[in-house]
Amino acid sequence: MNQIKHPLKAFCTTKPMPCDYFPDRLESKTAADLNGPAAQTWANVLSRAGFRRSHGLCYIPSCPVCRACVSVRVRVQDFIPSKTMKKVLRRNQTAHLSVVPNVATAEQYELFKAYLSARHAGGEMEKMQYEEYRAMVEESPIETDLLELREEGRLIAVMLVDSFDDGFSAVYSFFEPSLKKRSLGTFMILEIIRQAKEAHKPYVYLGYLIKGLSNMAYKERFAPLEYYRAGEWIGLLAD
Repeated sequence: MNQIKHPLKAFCTTKPMPCDYFPDRLESKTAADLNGPAAQTWANVLSRAGFRRSHGLCYIPSCPVCRACVSVRVRVQDFIPSKTMKKVLRRNQTAHLSVVPNVATAEQYELFKAYLSARHAGGEMEKMQYEEYRAMVEESPIETDLLELREEGRLIAVMLVDSFDDGFSAVYSFFEPSLKKRSLGTFMILEIIRQAKEAHKPYVYLGYLIKGLSNMAYKERFAPLEYYRAGEWIGLLAD
């Protein structure tokens, strides 16, 4: 990794390697180690620069040619759920949502494996063992929680959420794949938007919108979105 000096923090850029999303392209990331007493402060700053967190690192794509990955965030105060989203809320009104510490459990892991097997079969994450799942959930140097959704006590959806001074970040979510008509992924995003609004936080960070990938297109439905490009957040209007 090549190291880039910064007045407050050292950044590293990975060597180009095959892309997880586009096999015919190369990917590279710029990353910073968050671990230390100023972790939350750094996370607040870097999230506003389009970075995402994984374990103790914050990273952003810095691919040599491709610019398909674009950081997006929801403008919470301007967000109005569509008619379809209101139906999703009604379908899930009997479920119970709770905020719990970011502690991994066997129950979560079983749901995680079922989700990956049904929705992302053959992917690298499907190979994750319990200890790797535990690390994904628990190894965070900043304020991180889990949202758990239950129906009659049964765990049906989970979202890993980072907290920043200006919003929440949906790090990763998974849900019961047999409940397709419940649109649980959409419901969990709607809930984190609701919580951000109640907490007077202006943004919910949804990660990267990747042009050309249909399984990432759902993020565009949560308009009004802003996308990060060339050092600033720019409004992205719905079609």
